[in-house]
Amino acid sequence: MQQPYLILAVAVSAVAAFFDWRKGEIPNWLTLPMLVIGPVMHFALSAKMGSTAAGGEAGVSIAGALLCAAVPVLLYRQNAIGGGDVKLFAALGALCQPMIGIEAEMYGFLAAALIAPVRLAYDGKLLRTLKNAFYVALNPMMPKAKRQEIEPEAMSWFRLGPAIFLGMVLTALLHWRDR
Repeated sequence: MQQPYLILAVAVSAVAAFFDWRKGEIPNWLTLPMLVIGPVMHFALSAKMGSTAAGGEAGVSIAGALLCAAVPVLLYRQNAIGGGDVKLFAALGALCQPMIGIEAEMYGFLAAALIAPVRLAYDGKLLRTLKNAFYVALNPMMPKAKRQEIEPEAMSWFRLGPAIFLGMVLTALLHWRDR
C-alpha cells in the first residue's frame, strides 16, 4: 500500500532537486501542498479500503511531517540548511509517514555527507570548510577571548535538494523491494 506514496515522494523530491540545483531554492508551491495532500491521501486510501482507522492514518501522516521536520528545524535555526529543505523533509514525512520519512531523511543526510566533501574539494574549498567547521564546533566550548571569528563569506553553502532526492530514491527502492 506504500507504493503510491513512495512514487509521489520520489517525484516531489526529484522536482525539488531540480529547482534546488538550478536556482538554489525549493519552491513553496511544491512542498506546502504536500503537507495537505499527504494526510488527505492517507485518509482517503484508508477509508476506501474500509479501514475504521482512516483518521488515525491522517494523524500519523501529520506526525510524520512534524517528526521529519524536527532535526531540520534545528539545523535551520543554526543557519546550516535552508527553509526549503525543512519544508521538503516535512512534506516527505507527510507523504511517507514517520518511519519511512525518517529513513529517507537519514539517507538524504548520508548522501549529503558523501557528496559534500567531493564537491568542496572540486571547488577548492574543502580545507577552508573543514577549518571553519572545526571552529564552529569548538567555539561554544571556548572562552570568549579565545573564540575564532568566522566570517559569513567564509562559510560554504551546499544545495541539499539533490541529496534528499537520492535518499528518497534509495528508501523507495528498499521499500519497493519489500512488497
